[in-house]
Amino acid sequence: MDNGCVCCSVRGDLVRTLGQLATRRKDFDAILLETTGLADPAPIVYTVQTNPKMSDNYRIDSIVCLADCKHLEAHLDEAKPDGSVNEALQQVAFADKILLNKVDLVTAEEKAKLEARLRTINKFATVIETEKSRAPLDRILGLNSFNMESILTYDPNFFDDEDEKKIHNLELVQSVGIKFEGSLHAQWFNMFMMDLLRERAADLYRTKGLLSFHGQGDTKFVFQGVHEQINFGPAQKPWKEGEVRENKFVFIGKNLDRAELTKSLMECLYKEGKK
Repeated sequence: MDNGCVCCSVRGDLVRTLGQLATRRKDFDAILLETTGLADPAPIVYTVQTNPKMSDNYRIDSIVCLADCKHLEAHLDEAKPDGSVNEALQQVAFADKILLNKVDLVTAEEKAKLEARLRTINKFATVIETEKSRAPLDRILGLNSFNMESILTYDPNFFDDEDEKKIHNLELVQSVGIKFEGSLHAQWFNMFMMDLLRERAADLYRTKGLLSFHGQGDTKFVFQGVHEQINFGPAQKPWKEGEVRENKFVFIGKNLDRAELTKSLMECLYKEGKK
């Protein structure tokens, strides 16, 4: 790339460089893009998913955050002059996997405290502890972590109401998991998502969902989003006979109100006799 800066070159240089590499596809297994200083990977995700030259040759495998266990907490607490979310919080929020490096430089208590905080911000990311940047590549590469169906493998406890556990989340950025039974009214749900993304897209870093729609037989639907960019479609496997139709949602973002999101989503449930 001409200047080595992905954030400035994502629309031009990145496409050109990856396009040139596509002609040598058999010479490599994967491409790692290091986006130092770029808190929001959305431009890269958007480019790869929407540019035909990119999507025909590449897919996003995972968004990985490399974190310094010794100094991360100070960066998470950094206050921005305008009250916006700092880069460290954003990078943790966007991640599928968090490489927590330098764990040998902190006590067990400090590490446990930090990991608990990371789970509050993004409880759906996998935290991988490392020392001296020795990362287990088999836990990072080639796992297709960034895919719509990843929500199917989440621990059911992730969707529990934290208020019931008397845990109070004071983070500006947090992750919310919601689940409830029933089938959704497709039009009502689409209207809700359109309104939500129009009003809160900048605050929503990652969204995921597992959906059951009324009138769609045994087809199971999934979606995944980064800001306003949403990918939606049928899951590989349908609902099984007798399987509970349980909708699941993941929201990672700024100033999220779990109760309000739950109420709005449950209002999208299909009700007999209403159109």
